[in-house]
Amino acid sequence: MAKIFEMKFGNIYSLYLKKVQRKNRTQKELDEVLAWLTGLDAEKLQKLRDYTLVDFFQTVQLNSKIKQITGVVCGIRVELIEDELMQKIRYMDKIVDELAKGWSIDRIKRQS
Repeated sequence: MAKIFEMKFGNIYSLYLKKVQRKNRTQKELDEVLAWLTGLDAEKLQKLRDYTLVDFFQTVQLNSKIKQITGVVCGIRVELIEDELMQKIRYMDKIVDELAKGWSIDRIKRQS
């Protein structure tokens, strides 16, 4: 099992928050894109902070538009990742990257 699978969601969230804030994006925007992906609001996401990524992704219901998330994360195309859990993690990484790159919330949510 990959080491990342046992990482706590709260630790990953903290890294995401630092990343987006360095790019002048807000915690509210981060919470909004994560809510779109997972179906959970900010309060519910915080309740899952002690969950490993394995447990986190077993708990959440991912957005039906998830397959529209394409592109490269860590040099690998997310749509081609074979391990289902790793792919879900990379989808989450990808939308956070998009937020940090200045994409609009609607574009990240695949609404435009």
